[in-house]
Amino acid sequence: MPKIPVASWVDVIVEWLSIHWAAFFKGVSNIITYVVDIFTWLFMLPHPFLFVIIVALLGYMAGRWTMALFSALGFLLIYNLGYWTETMNTLGLVVTSALISIIIGVPLGIWCASSKIAARIVTPVLDFMQTMPAFVYLLPAVTFFSLGVVPGVVASVIFALPPTIRLTHLGITQVSSELVEAADAFGSTGGQKLFKVQLPLALPSVMAGVNQTIMLSLSMVVIASMIGAQGIGAVVYRAVGQLKIGEGFEAGLAVVVLAIVLDRLSQSFFNGKSKKAA
Repeated sequence: MPKIPVASWVDVIVEWLSIHWAAFFKGVSNIITYVVDIFTWLFMLPHPFLFVIIVALLGYMAGRWTMALFSALGFLLIYNLGYWTETMNTLGLVVTSALISIIIGVPLGIWCASSKIAARIVTPVLDFMQTMPAFVYLLPAVTFFSLGVVPGVVASVIFALPPTIRLTHLGITQVSSELVEAADAFGSTGGQKLFKVQLPLALPSVMAGVNQTIMLSLSMVVIASMIGAQGIGAVVYRAVGQLKIGEGFEAGLAVVVLAIVLDRLSQSFFNGKSKKAA
C-alpha cells in the first residue's frame, strides 16, 4: 500500500505561504514585537520594590491579605535570586499571548454560539489544536517568523486559544432559553440581547476560559524558549542542557511563583470575589 505523502503536502503548503504571504507575516511580526516591547517596558519601568508593592495591593484587592503576602514574598524571592529581568520578559510574553488569544477567542466563541454551522466547523479544529503536541507548534512558528520572541508568542496563542473559544461558546449556549425569549419578546436587537443578557450571564464561564488561556500561555512561553523566546524559560532550558540542577530549580521557582500569582489574581478578579479579611 503506497504511503500518503502528507509530509510533502504540508511542505508544499508551508513553502507557498512563506513565499506569497511574506509581507503579511512580516507585518504580524512587527506588531507582536511592538506589543511585547511595550508590555515588557511597562513591567520593567517601576523599581522592583515598587512593582512588588503594586502586586501586593492587587492581591489584597483580589480578596485576601494572604494573597498579598504571598505575592510580595514570591516576587521578592525572584528579585533575590536574580531572575527579575527574565521574569518581567516572561510576563510580557504571557500578557501579549493571552491578550491576542482573548481578542480572537471571545468573538469566535460568540460566533459558534450563534451559528451551529460555525460550531461544527470550529469544534474539530479546536480538537486538533488541543491534541497536537505542543512542540509541533514551534515548527510552523519558526518557519514563518524565524527565531526569537515572535514565534514564541504565535505558538503560545495557538496553544492557548481553544479554552477561551470553548468556554465562551459553552457559557452563551447555557444561558436560559426563557431569558433569551423574554429579551426577544421585549424587542431586543441581536446586539442588545448579546451584550445585555447572554454575555453578562455567561461571564463566569468566559472568564474561566480566559484564566485557562493565561495559564496555558505561561506554560507555552516556557517551552518557546527552545526557539529563542527570552525570559525565565530560557534559563530553565539552559539549565537542563547543562545539567545545572540548582539553577534549574531556582528558575523553576520563579515560574511557579508567577503562575500562582497570575492564576489567583485572574480567578479572583474575574469571579468578582469581594475582599475578605482572614
